[in-house]
Amino acid sequence: MRIAVAGSQGLIGNALVNSLRAAGHTVIRLVRREALDDDEFSWDPETIGLPPETLDGVDAVVSLGGVGVGNGRWTGRFKQELRDSRITPTEVLAEAVREHGIPTFVSASATGYYGDTGTRAAVETDAPGAGFLAELVIDWEKAATANAGDDTRVVLLRTAPVLSTSGGMLAKLLPLFKLGLGGPIGSGAQYFSWISLIDEVRAIEFLLDSDISGPVNLASPGALPFAEFCKALGKAVHRPAVMRVPEFLARTFGGEMAEEMILFSQRVEPRVLTEHGFTFEHPDIRRALDYITKPSS
Repeated sequence: MRIAVAGSQGLIGNALVNSLRAAGHTVIRLVRREALDDDEFSWDPETIGLPPETLDGVDAVVSLGGVGVGNGRWTGRFKQELRDSRITPTEVLAEAVREHGIPTFVSASATGYYGDTGTRAAVETDAPGAGFLAELVIDWEKAATANAGDDTRVVLLRTAPVLSTSGGMLAKLLPLFKLGLGGPIGSGAQYFSWISLIDEVRAIEFLLDSDISGPVNLASPGALPFAEFCKALGKAVHRPAVMRVPEFLARTFGGEMAEEMILFSQRVEPRVLTEHGFTFEHPDIRRALDYITKPSS
């Protein structure tokens, strides 16, 4: 296949491009700067959009862009930046997909759609939850489905936090845990859903090669209480993980972001993937962290 990837320089995008090429696919990168290589095409959703010739001969478009939700305190300005970095680019890409008659559009989304799930395992057919992230994801997904057209298979990647030492949540936590300063935040009873970077990429490739459409939870079947995640991470780096942060401190310093990203319980089940035969390489948090954090040889 010839596949166009937006957000190709991020954590997931870069790993996906490398994996797709290793599998024999032709990949073009959509970049928000001057194109520097033959496989790059410049675009700007706010001004020039996507030049018409960019998607010639493309079989699928994968949209992975968006400012990280954990990159700053959720001020009004930062919330707007989170929306602007997701919704307008998705609309532009979806419209281009429709105009070119491209059969498959895979668009990033997030498990934040479900809000606080408590101890209930959320599945793809569940209604959205409450909160800023849920509202953001609803509009983000609508930007894809409302603009791609009826003839396009649209896949919505409701992705849990992706575990990798190269970026994301785990990369921020590791220095603290290696110093023995890690531990649960709040009660630690809130559920934490996750997926390894390897399984994230494998799942996207699986979906590209399938006839699945609609929302798909990209989360390991091994969701667990946050205290258990911290215990497993401490064990992986051979340090204690007992430095508990009280809820009031998390709210004081993290505000709404801490509430929704850390204190909310997110228990998500990858029902669509498992019902279609996808198997996870890292279904268990302990083995996943042992693999992810082992020194490079």
